[in-house]
Amino acid sequence: MSAELEHYIPPFVITDKMIDLIAEISVWIGKISVNSNQVANPLLRRENRIKTIQASLAIENNTLTIEQVTAIINGKRILGAPEEIKEVKNAYEAYEMLLGMNPASMNDLLKAHGMMMSDLVKEAGMFRSGNVGVFDGEVVVHMAPPSRLVPELMKNLFDWYQSSKVHPLIKSGVFHYEFEFIHPFADGNGRIGRMWHTLLLSQWREILAWIPIETLVKERQVEYYKVLGIADKNADSSIFIEFMLQAILDTFREMSDSDQVDDQVSDQVKKIVTCLGKETLSAIEIMQRLGLSHRATFRKNYLNPALEAGLIERTIPEKPNSSKQKYRIKKI
Repeated sequence: MSAELEHYIPPFVITDKMIDLIAEISVWIGKISVNSNQVANPLLRRENRIKTIQASLAIENNTLTIEQVTAIINGKRILGAPEEIKEVKNAYEAYEMLLGMNPASMNDLLKAHGMMMSDLVKEAGMFRSGNVGVFDGEVVVHMAPPSRLVPELMKNLFDWYQSSKVHPLIKSGVFHYEFEFIHPFADGNGRIGRMWHTLLLSQWREILAWIPIETLVKERQVEYYKVLGIADKNADSSIFIEFMLQAILDTFREMSDSDQVDDQVSDQVKKIVTCLGKETLSAIEIMQRLGLSHRATFRKNYLNPALEAGLIERTIPEKPNSSKQKYRIKKI
């Protein structure tokens, strides 16, 4: 390794606090996996995905509200800055592909960046060609490594992650910190770094793909950047790892304090979503399973609200009234 690449993996210490946080997180994962269908519920998966997208973009100064982001994802028009609307659409597309991506693939990382930053930056889907710094006003708080070193630095980072025997909760935090230190892209490093952190976590426990961790990061945005700066200054990512572990644990605790169900979703909509599950059914089949006989009432109170909420979709969307029409849960 060349002298210029000496700052590849900074030292980090596995602290007692990390061990305690990992133990608590593991307990919460067990509780939610065994005793609850919260995260498996498609309504909650969709709600949490929308929270994740809105939070990650808000950290990057996107001003759209959770209601506006929801409307965009549901295909509705809103009043807003075109660039911000495009950011939401791009992020949704990227997160839709998340679980199909290989966290060990640099090509998949570039593909994710290409989707996330499409039509927003010139170098979407490729490592930066120029040098970049992170500024707080006019003050440089971090100068990223030269662009010519980025491909090798990223390769080394991926290789390290694959070979390291450290606990995945710690490794993913180190990866996140190192990714932000390298700053491999001209723009979009924050949102891609957080997204890839989620992907890495999901490889350990898939349930973590549906936890809106970024909502808490957004609420602690000042501290997020503060600990990144301290880790950068000390060349030691321990404090950042502890911060992310605490955010994950607090997310689980917040989930337990709420019923995690959107009050605006009617009982009828919940019933039709539960009825469909993983199946694809016709309107008649759904009505039979729900014990309903009046088609107009079914469409008014069950079917149409579920379609408008973007929770289910038609199999033949171009022909809404087709006799062969069926319905299924909309992919999240």
